Amino acid sequence: MNGLHNFIFGIYPYIALTIFLLGSLIRFDRDQYSWKSDSSQLLRKGQLRWGSNLFHIGILFLFFGHSVGMLTPHFVYEPFISAGHKQLMAMVSGGLFGLFGFAGLSILLHRRLSDARIRATSKTSDIVLLWLLWAQFALGLATIPLSAQHLDGGMMMKLAEWAQRIVTFRAGAPELLEEASWVFKAHMFLGMSIFLIFPFTRLVHVWSGFGTLAYVARPYQVVRSRRVGMTPQMPLSQRGR
Repeated sequence: MNGLHNFIFGIYPYIALTIFLLGSLIRFDRDQYSWKSDSSQLLRKGQLRWGSNLFHIGILFLFFGHSVGMLTPHFVYEPFISAGHKQLMAMVSGGLFGLFGFAGLSILLHRRLSDARIRATSKTSDIVLLWLLWAQFALGLATIPLSAQHLDGGMMMKLAEWAQRIVTFRAGAPELLEEASWVFKAHMFLGMSIFLIFPFTRLVHVWSGFGTLAYVARPYQVVRSRRVGMTPQMPLSQRGR
């Protein structure tokens, strides 16, 4: 079991992140026509509006919340907030937005499985992905009662230190999770597995969402008329002549 534990929390993260990054790059380079969200909005709009909005609000908040919360060293926020208060804030906000995402994903899953037309046009990977995300939300919500049992922030500090050691290639990361509950471990393993399958699913459209931020710095587009002899200074009454 120690060997399996060390593999899952010491080696598997690097396998998942490598496939996540290289797989996304290779798919964008070689198979751009499949780089899309495959929306089924044209088939049925009703549940999509509520389900999609709730899911995206929940998952975006949780993604950035997990990233900042786990990858920010303790000494950065220690002068402003204690570990216990940080954990309490994470439990409240994570629980609220976790419920948003879980509810939205449940609506999307019911919509895809109950509608014959949507089910017929769905890929196997679409349905598997929805179930995996649904299970991930459920596991995340299940960690809240466990976190409430130790409000000193000790376990949260270990989870954050594990993530920081992984991204900085420092040794000793798996040992930090030896006393963690199986719910935390399952939640982390499933999260890494979602990164692993990311390049092979419709999740790649997330990259495009972040890519739209480049439009903020994009120069204005200059549009020129194709009519010969027309200039921008020419009066409108003369442009049709």
